[in-house]
Amino acid sequence: MLVLLPPSEGKASSGRGAPLKPESLSLPGLAEARAAVLDELVELCAADEEKAREVLGLSEGLRGEVAKNTELRTAGARPAGEIYTGVLYDALGLATLDAAARKRADRSLLVFSGLWGAVRVSDRIPSYRCSMGVKLPGLGALGAHWRGVMASVLPEAAGDGLVLDLRSSAYAAAWKPKGDLAARTATVRVLHAPTRKVVSHFNKATKGRIVRSLLEAGAAPAGREELTAALRDLGYVVEEGGKAGMLDVLVDEIH
Repeated sequence: MLVLLPPSEGKASSGRGAPLKPESLSLPGLAEARAAVLDELVELCAADEEKAREVLGLSEGLRGEVAKNTELRTAGARPAGEIYTGVLYDALGLATLDAAARKRADRSLLVFSGLWGAVRVSDRIPSYRCSMGVKLPGLGALGAHWRGVMASVLPEAAGDGLVLDLRSSAYAAAWKPKGDLAARTATVRVLHAPTRKVVSHFNKATKGRIVRSLLEAGAAPAGREELTAALRDLGYVVEEGGKAGMLDVLVDEIH
């Protein structure tokens, strides 16, 4: 099973580790596209802070994120699973998984990124600011930049198993499974049971809890029906969603 996750907008600091080694990142087929984004992002942020802030969609209070991007090649790098923070990643709690579940996480989780395309949680990266919705002056919209190369690289990463797609819409646009792979892809929508509405906090936290539950249980569903059964066995209330391949998980509250 391959699980596709969105990144977090906020990120932990890079720390004092060794700097980024681009050649060490997973999915080497993305290397050239990564280098293109990294080069332009660093150059933009070093040359014109105000323009960079505008391009990146940053408020005045986030001005420091521009300076951080200028140091991407020299800043300390940490496992992506430590860099990404926020509601989903707090609920996932990678640091508190046992050794077996953590190995499963390293194999099966793939985090999408405007800068890196996609990385595994064990890949060492620096803290950065560059969402998939950014349109760089030279490369253009990052979603479109990644779409072509993702189409050739991601199917191999997915293999012949289930793909559990938990990405937000901006990141989902960078790669859409097609053909047989699309038939083996499941998406999850989290609904507040009393209202049947999507609530952001419920959505993110429950997705993190779902991934943690599957990792801890060692679940390896081969298809959507097996995924539904696995989630129900783990105590989740699951219904078929309104679209093909979508599962609705109903929650009353987040614990």
